[in-house]
Amino acid sequence: MDDGTEIVIRAGDGYEIPPGHDVLVIGDEPFEAIEFTSAHTFGLAPEELGERFLATVLFSDIVGSTAMLERLGDHAWASLLQEHNVRIRAAIDRFRGRESAATGDGFLALFDGAAKALRAGALMDPAVADLGIRVRVGLHTSEVEIVGGQARGVGVHAAARVAALAGPGEDLVSGTTRDLLDGSGFHLEPRGEHELKGLSGTRPIFALRR
Repeated sequence: MDDGTEIVIRAGDGYEIPPGHDVLVIGDEPFEAIEFTSAHTFGLAPEELGERFLATVLFSDIVGSTAMLERLGDHAWASLLQEHNVRIRAAIDRFRGRESAATGDGFLALFDGAAKALRAGALMDPAVADLGIRVRVGLHTSEVEIVGGQARGVGVHAAARVAALAGPGEDLVSGTTRDLLDGSGFHLEPRGEHELKGLSGTRPIFALRR
């Protein structure tokens, strides 16, 4: 593997090898294998496919990432992004979030409570401030569906659209999530009604006041 891990696969073994590896056959006997694509989906029990549940969806991303990549170059950007990922994942883990996807310059995570999600989001921009980057965060609460380990559904798209409205260092929440935060101690300022691309109607958006 790219990280130096080695494994010897013998006759009768089952295995899963993620991308990023070199392979060689030891000895003179032909190597015969039956391989499956999308095994992570086929290997799930039927009840695990299409699971739906209520969650607060958090989207985060780095503001101005394309311009920063162009300015820093590939190597420096990769190093910066790796440190960013470590710190953002720490914020997600601290409030028991479930990382669903890494989007290149951000994350999609699911939380079982709106307050947990907003507390995690509030940590993200300060956590990377000394790296010279800014993070924006969007939250929306909805039912989501898990298919092949990935979160899907209108709620996921809505959270992404909310995040797209945020400026550097901002945490924005949908009206649905705001209602669930009553009594949580957060101070939320109205940011007006917004049309979210691809979704019908206008929706109220609120910003966390730090």
